[in-house]
Amino acid sequence: EEFQKSNRGVKVTVGIAGTGGGFKKFCRGETDISNASRPITEKERADCKAANVEYIELPVALDAVTVMVNPKNDWAKEMTVAELKKIWEPQAQGKITNWKQVRDSFPDRPLKLYGAGTDSGTYDYFTAAIVGKEHSSRGDFTASEDDNVLVQGIGGDINALGFFGLAYYLENTNKLKAVAIKPKEDAKAVMPSVE
Repeated sequence: EEFQKSNRGVKVTVGIAGTGGGFKKFCRGETDISNASRPITEKERADCKAANVEYIELPVALDAVTVMVNPKNDWAKEMTVAELKKIWEPQAQGKITNWKQVRDSFPDRPLKLYGAGTDSGTYDYFTAAIVGKEHSSRGDFTASEDDNVLVQGIGGDINALGFFGLAYYLENTNKLKAVAIKPKEDAKAVMPSVE
């Protein structure tokens, strides 16, 4: 909006897509700028080159992935990467469906999962960091590239667990509760933060 005010006659259209979907459009020459939550991949570089799309990659900032629960959840204050992997790995689909299956001390309640859409860089990073392989996760979760959908889902369900970028968590701390993550069982739990 500010750019258009300063540059009369120039129309800027902003579209919503995940990082992967955005790079597909960018490498086809359909968009001029692609805001991404991860670096461009080798395949995407090749696609851009094949379409004669030249670009400058400019890292601006790094996002922090946040794991969240409903504010009424009083049991999952911290979790380990191993527990998250147990929940999110492909073989968990249809099998890990209850909080008690994750940790014995968790209640016997259904586990409802929410996460960044499979076309997003956040999903790429989360699956690589937690499961150990990009695009490797269970498929039976509510996925969306629109983080507001995830905020509503997690904020409205005491049984929910989800992940997306830190910025949307910080804008919705009244509706969500962050979970501290332990890289290893004996490590210190880390809360998401700008630092």
